[in-house]
Amino acid sequence: MGGGGARAAYQVGFLRCLARNYPDLEIPFITGVSAGAINAAHLASHHGTFEQAVQELSGLWSHLRMEDVFRTDIRSLTWNAIKWVFQLGTGGVGGSSGIRALADTSPLRHFLTEALAAVDGEITGIEFNLQRGRLKALALSTSSYTTGRSITWVEGVGIEEWERPQRRSRNGKLTVEHVMASAALPLFFPAVRLEDGWYGDGGIRLSAPLSPILHLGARKVLAISTKHERDQSEADKPLISGYPPPAQVAGVILNSIFLDNLDQDVLRLERLNSLLERLPEDERDGLRPVNLMVLRPSRDLGELAQEFESSLPRGFRFLTRGLGTRETKSPDFLSLILFQPEYLRALMQIGEEDADRQGEAIASFMAS
Repeated sequence: MGGGGARAAYQVGFLRCLARNYPDLEIPFITGVSAGAINAAHLASHHGTFEQAVQELSGLWSHLRMEDVFRTDIRSLTWNAIKWVFQLGTGGVGGSSGIRALADTSPLRHFLTEALAAVDGEITGIEFNLQRGRLKALALSTSSYTTGRSITWVEGVGIEEWERPQRRSRNGKLTVEHVMASAALPLFFPAVRLEDGWYGDGGIRLSAPLSPILHLGARKVLAISTKHERDQSEADKPLISGYPPPAQVAGVILNSIFLDNLDQDVLRLERLNSLLERLPEDERDGLRPVNLMVLRPSRDLGELAQEFESSLPRGFRFLTRGLGTRETKSPDFLSLILFQPEYLRALMQIGEEDADRQGEAIASFMAS
């Protein structure tokens, strides 16, 4: 499950359809990055059945508010903005250690600690499911601001660590801090201190989003994207009429970081599958074809976000409109941070409906 901030609620909608049809499903390998790490950690640590885990996850997202993710009061937001302006205006006098991010995410840490039933920060339900044999591994990806590498943290049984250019894995116990780090949107959310440095959103440096699940040993992969695949007519349609506002620029950048890499990785895997299927098994050099299914939103989730902008807290809405969210037809930047119940429930409904429409394909995938 990939990133996309608030868009991760779409993944929950798909999971609701899956749980309705396969209530006792057991998924051996689960990976998550950015906001998808929250969903992945919950599924991997829940003590009940798959259906019960998804029902609880759906309830959490249905009632999630922006105030549960970061402080939205004018005083907090203004004070953080003032510190940034002062730092820029004084040429860095006094150093930058006082500047962490534009938002205070302490509410999210409290929310996750309760939602994941963490004990002293450790997500103990993961070990519980590993011992029961229901789970083989959970992997959460982060980006190290200290070294510049992509680090995937793995808790599992018999999982060997791997290393590739600019990315590697590390085995160990997973905590709320790992989830916080994976979901820490750059600059907007503060970096999180882990074992050997500071970490942020896992999507920043993860150029191959499918690699963690493949390294764990999965031969069938179900990937839930939060990016609508536009047809040619949609792709050519202008989203703005004048000079691009900051919100539009930020949306393009964030899409390239969190959403576009999955499309490229899927294309690479499909081409590799095609090549491997033409070779005899003894000539594949240990590689194997992977059965892959990707589910995508049928609607532009950024465009949908515009319909719910008015539900934002007044102070925060004032700031987002100042960035030009009303000057673009698809405010993707807004869709990442719109943690409001109305929008999140709409995303879950779309995810469930999209899954229902692909019921036959999903059934074939599950049975193959």
